[in-house]
Amino acid sequence: MENRRMSEQELRDSFDTALEEGHIFVCYQPKMNHTTGRMIGAEALMRWKHPEFGMQYPSDFIPMLENSGLICRADLYVFEEVCRFLKICIERDIQPVPVSCNMSRYDIYDNDYADRIEEIRIRYGIPVKYLHVEITESSAIGGTELVASVLDKLHGFGYIVEMDDFGSGYSSLNILKDLNVDVIKLDMRFLSGDIGGRGGTIISSIVQMTKWLNTPVIAEGVETISQADFMKSIGCSYVQGYLYSKPLTEEEFIKKLKISEHEPSMTSMDIVSEMNVGHFWDPNSLETYLFNNFIGGTAIFSYKDGNAEFLRVNKKYLKELCMNMTEQEILRSDPFNGIDKENRRIYEDTIFKAISSNDEESCETWRTVCSQICGEDKLCIRSDIRIIGRAENQYIIYAMVRNITAEKKRFADVYESERRFRFASEQANVYAWEYTVATKQMRPCFRCMRDLGLPPLVENYPEPAIEAGIFPPDYADMYRDWHRQIENGAAHLEAIIPLTVGRVPFHVRYTTEFDENGKPLKAYGSATLVIDEKKE
Repeated sequence: MENRRMSEQELRDSFDTALEEGHIFVCYQPKMNHTTGRMIGAEALMRWKHPEFGMQYPSDFIPMLENSGLICRADLYVFEEVCRFLKICIERDIQPVPVSCNMSRYDIYDNDYADRIEEIRIRYGIPVKYLHVEITESSAIGGTELVASVLDKLHGFGYIVEMDDFGSGYSSLNILKDLNVDVIKLDMRFLSGDIGGRGGTIISSIVQMTKWLNTPVIAEGVETISQADFMKSIGCSYVQGYLYSKPLTEEEFIKKLKISEHEPSMTSMDIVSEMNVGHFWDPNSLETYLFNNFIGGTAIFSYKDGNAEFLRVNKKYLKELCMNMTEQEILRSDPFNGIDKENRRIYEDTIFKAISSNDEESCETWRTVCSQICGEDKLCIRSDIRIIGRAENQYIIYAMVRNITAEKKRFADVYESERRFRFASEQANVYAWEYTVATKQMRPCFRCMRDLGLPPLVENYPEPAIEAGIFPPDYADMYRDWHRQIENGAAHLEAIIPLTVGRVPFHVRYTTEFDENGKPLKAYGSATLVIDEKKE
């Protein structure tokens, strides 16, 4: 056999014979999970071996097929060969993996192409889960609306659509915005040479972005272990390339299927069904409208292995901080900035609870917030946390926040006042209680509970105090009458009453609180020890 590159004319002239006699055939290159070493799928690649001139380069015969208008026939041939192969695997009880078939721009322009491959799939009886369709990034240039309509039809049939050669030099971000692809195959030419530097930074950013688009990434053209390890380190474990396998013939691929462990599918970001996270980036979506206008202060951030990054905040979030900060200042900051070790532990524990419960969890944490205008302040923030997306150990977190610093400070002031009052009361031998007129409930102070054995709430007051001997029998009726007077509107009552079995004299006082209609609500009682100055 003479190994010679055939001319375009020679290739064109021998095309029909190549299809009929199997000179054009399919090879399969596995797609692998570099983390587990398991196979997740394969790509079907067209190959051409002329009986006289040997193997021909795809870079030669693919352009010829496109220029001659033969590419649709060739692609349909490959698709049918893949269906035939999958049927053999199923009949032999060999567990198949999803195989992706390429769809050229010329196939997209053929209005019937999607219907024709669906007819082939149905004829062979292959479950659609075993067939993916790959389109190239370049095929979408200049015809986004047409491509989008074809993708809608493929999705309607149930196919997974992969975008091949992503990042190969075209308007990648615009294409992702407009086309609903399910998987991205990342062009590893970014990592030619040193895996660090600008190329690595670009790839890392792309992988991060695709996670928020709920789109798994396959690194295509991986040839070295360092490339695969780098991709895994930035969150992309799926690889295809010579590191794991060259393209295999049908027989070789069957052998690999028999000995390799498989994974059922590629995991994407699992989005909570009640919320479409992708819509938060659409300024015209209902989610964005509600996010900005009808909910309180809210932030969306990512969390992975103890590291967090703001993705979006609304204006009410800025108002809750009360630090006159801009949205950009927040987005550039670390969500954990200003949180000490203990408060960070509380916050992360709450995240883990939300991950475990798949429900909303709440916490209160103190943090120091700095702004260029207001300087530095210590704030107490109540956060209601819910996980709205997850992929392996990475999570998207939706946090509604409320600044409760003023409430906490008021509570602290009240607590301090109560502490001081309690201290003063103990030093001054004063007992105090609160009486609710309508319910006849009494709430005693700490000293009443400690010294007199009263519970925190006394029902049908004053009878239990009389029965306990706190008020002696000869003063019982007078004390009952006081409560009748309070009920009838007495504003102030006082007398010296001997209390307890020891008949220790106390100056007992009542002051009544009334509502806006003059009806008595509560009465505040106190008993102060009467000191005998002669004994002093």
